[in-house]
Amino acid sequence: MTGRMARGNPQRRTRRIIAVANQKGGVGKTTTAVNLAAALAARGRSVLLVDIDPQGNSTTALGVEKSQVKRCIYDVLLKDPALDDVTIATKVSGLALVPATLNLAGAELELVSALSREQRLRSALRGTSAPYDEVIIDCPPSLGLLTLNALTAADWLIVPVQAEYLALEGLGQLTRVIELVRAHLNEKLRMMGVLITMYDGRTKLATQVVAEVDNYFPGEVFATRIPRTVRLSEAPSYGAPIATFDPKSKGAAAYTALADEVLAR
Repeated sequence: MTGRMARGNPQRRTRRIIAVANQKGGVGKTTTAVNLAAALAARGRSVLLVDIDPQGNSTTALGVEKSQVKRCIYDVLLKDPALDDVTIATKVSGLALVPATLNLAGAELELVSALSREQRLRSALRGTSAPYDEVIIDCPPSLGLLTLNALTAADWLIVPVQAEYLALEGLGQLTRVIELVRAHLNEKLRMMGVLITMYDGRTKLATQVVAEVDNYFPGEVFATRIPRTVRLSEAPSYGAPIATFDPKSKGAAAYTALADEVLAR
């Protein structure tokens, strides 16, 4: 069962696919994917969140018990059921989820010998009958075949960058992978923006990191800064996005602002 479908003729609807990726762990990819998806749904968009990270943190963060999931994105990538058949509803109106479980952990190796291995997710998304406005893909902290599937399927890329020391470490490699994907697999892939996460404007370091990121990605950094807050960290343990867990918090306000920026682009 999927979440609420948006009104209108699906033939006239333009589905936008956004990958949230950075090979560094702990930079706020899942926090961003879950809370951006929920914020877009709150703006009246019909949203599908695809969890393609073997850790399945987006799945957990939306209150889904992974042990109860019978089929997940692993089955779509390697056993070929339709994406609609593994999509489940969430407690957030307008937001549906393609879950991930530990079954996905071996997918990188299994995909190596698969036909059209980089295009499995793109084919699955093209086959869905649901008229989603936005598809958000939560990628694993790597540049392997799962992330490659996401980049091949996506129209846009959001790169969360932590406002801490060594924030730009590894981004050169990500940039090179994006160039290769554009050249060989998905020429329409574009950078939507770099998102500064875990930001504390009171520190000199955070200000310096923002300046470095602005210099590295001129004109491509979101105006919204995601603050470092305890409430954002607590929300996943309650199985809810921040807009539901604490709608008056700074984190909720930040992701609402990010959703508005995304819609404006």
